[in-house]
Amino acid sequence: MHKGSCHCGKVAFEVEAALDQVIECNCSHCRRKGYLLTFVPRGALTILRGEEDLATYTFNTHTIQHRFCSTCGCAPFGEGKKPTGEATAAINVRCLEDVELSELELVPVDGRNF
Repeated sequence: MHKGSCHCGKVAFEVEAALDQVIECNCSHCRRKGYLLTFVPRGALTILRGEEDLATYTFNTHTIQHRFCSTCGCAPFGEGKKPTGEATAAINVRCLEDVELSELELVPVDGRNF
Protein backbone atom coordinates (compact mmCIF):
# COMPACT_ATOMS: atom_id res chain seq x y z
CA MET A 1 0.00 0.00 0.00
CA HIS A 2 1.34 3.42 -0.98
CA LYS A 3 0.19 6.85 0.13
CA GLY A 4 0.25 9.84 -2.17
CA SER A 5 -0.94 13.38 -2.57
CA CYS A 6 -0.89 16.47 -4.71
CA HIS A 7 1.71 19.14 -3.94
CA CYS A 8 -0.42 21.28 -1.62
CA GLY A 9 -1.91 18.27 0.18
CA LYS A 10 -5.58 19.00 -0.49
CA VAL A 11 -5.85 15.73 -2.43
CA ALA A 12 -4.60 12.60 -0.69
CA PHE A 13 -4.97 8.98 -1.69
CA GLU A 14 -3.67 5.50 -1.14
CA VAL A 15 -3.18 2.79 -3.70
CA GLU A 16 -2.34 -0.86 -3.64
CA ALA A 17 0.27 -1.31 -6.35
CA ALA A 18 3.42 -3.21 -7.12
CA LEU A 19 6.12 -0.86 -8.35
CA ASP A 20 8.54 -3.30 -9.98
CA GLN A 21 8.23 -1.43 -13.24
CA VAL A 22 6.71 1.91 -14.19
CA ILE A 23 5.75 3.27 -17.56
CA GLU A 24 7.44 6.27 -19.12
CA CYS A 25 5.16 7.29 -21.99
CA ASN A 26 6.22 9.69 -24.75
CA CYS A 27 2.73 10.90 -25.73
CA SER A 28 2.25 14.66 -25.88
CA HIS A 29 0.66 14.82 -22.42
CA CYS A 30 2.86 12.42 -20.42
CA ARG A 31 6.08 13.76 -21.95
CA ARG A 32 5.26 17.35 -21.06
CA LYS A 33 4.17 16.47 -17.51
CA GLY A 34 7.03 14.02 -16.85
CA TYR A 35 4.71 11.27 -15.68
CA LEU A 36 5.96 7.92 -14.46
CA LEU A 37 2.89 5.68 -14.36
CA THR A 38 1.65 2.43 -12.95
CA PHE A 39 -1.79 1.11 -13.84
CA VAL A 40 -4.05 -0.56 -11.28
CA PRO A 41 -7.69 -1.62 -11.13
CA ARG A 42 -9.76 1.42 -10.11
CA GLY A 43 -10.77 -0.39 -6.91
CA ALA A 44 -7.12 -0.37 -5.76
CA LEU A 45 -7.21 3.46 -5.54
CA THR A 46 -8.86 5.13 -2.55
CA ILE A 47 -9.19 8.91 -2.44
CA LEU A 48 -8.75 9.85 1.21
CA ARG A 49 -9.56 13.54 0.88
CA GLY A 50 -10.01 16.28 -1.67
CA GLU A 51 -12.13 14.61 -4.34
CA GLU A 52 -14.10 17.88 -4.53
CA ASP A 53 -10.80 19.70 -5.23
CA LEU A 54 -10.01 17.59 -8.30
CA ALA A 55 -10.45 18.99 -11.80
CA THR A 56 -10.41 16.88 -14.95
CA TYR A 57 -8.63 17.21 -18.27
CA THR A 58 -9.35 14.99 -21.28
CA PHE A 59 -7.92 15.03 -24.78
CA ASN A 60 -7.67 12.98 -27.96
CA THR A 61 -10.18 10.10 -27.55
CA HIS A 62 -11.40 11.39 -24.15
CA THR A 63 -11.14 7.90 -22.66
CA ILE A 64 -8.86 8.92 -19.78
CA GLN A 65 -9.89 11.52 -17.22
CA HIS A 66 -6.61 13.11 -16.16
CA ARG A 67 -7.34 14.32 -12.61
CA PHE A 68 -5.46 17.24 -11.06
CA CYS A 69 -5.71 19.43 -7.98
CA SER A 70 -7.54 22.66 -8.79
CA THR A 71 -5.36 24.52 -6.26
CA CYS A 72 -1.77 23.43 -7.00
CA GLY A 73 -2.23 21.84 -10.43
CA CYS A 74 -0.47 18.61 -9.46
CA ALA A 75 -1.81 15.55 -11.32
CA PRO A 76 -1.59 12.47 -9.07
CA PHE A 77 -3.68 10.04 -11.15
CA GLY A 78 -6.02 9.49 -14.05
CA GLU A 79 -9.07 7.30 -14.43
CA GLY A 80 -10.39 5.40 -17.41
CA LYS A 81 -11.39 2.04 -18.80
CA LYS A 82 -9.36 -0.71 -20.39
CA PRO A 83 -10.50 -1.93 -23.83
CA THR A 84 -12.23 -4.76 -21.94
CA GLY A 85 -14.36 -2.18 -20.09
CA GLU A 86 -12.68 -2.71 -16.71
CA ALA A 87 -12.25 0.52 -14.71
CA THR A 88 -8.59 1.40 -14.26
CA ALA A 89 -6.46 4.10 -12.65
CA ALA A 90 -3.14 5.44 -13.89
CA ILE A 91 -1.09 6.45 -10.86
CA ASN A 92 1.57 9.12 -11.23
CA VAL A 93 4.32 7.44 -9.20
CA ARG A 94 6.02 10.81 -8.71
CA CYS A 95 3.15 11.70 -6.34
CA LEU A 96 3.69 8.71 -4.05
CA GLU A 97 5.47 9.14 -0.73
CA ASP A 98 8.58 7.14 0.11
CA VAL A 99 9.25 5.89 -3.42
CA GLU A 100 12.84 6.10 -4.57
CA LEU A 101 12.48 6.85 -8.27
CA SER A 102 16.06 5.86 -9.09
CA GLU A 103 15.28 2.31 -7.94
CA LEU A 104 12.38 1.82 -10.36
CA GLU A 105 12.66 0.04 -13.69
CA LEU A 106 11.35 2.42 -16.37
CA VAL A 107 9.55 0.82 -19.30
CA PRO A 108 9.36 3.14 -22.31
CA VAL A 109 5.98 3.21 -24.06
CA ASP A 110 5.55 4.80 -27.49
CA GLY A 111 2.27 6.56 -26.76
CA ARG A 112 3.08 9.17 -29.40
CA ASN A 113 2.34 6.60 -32.11
CA PHE A 114 -0.78 4.93 -30.69
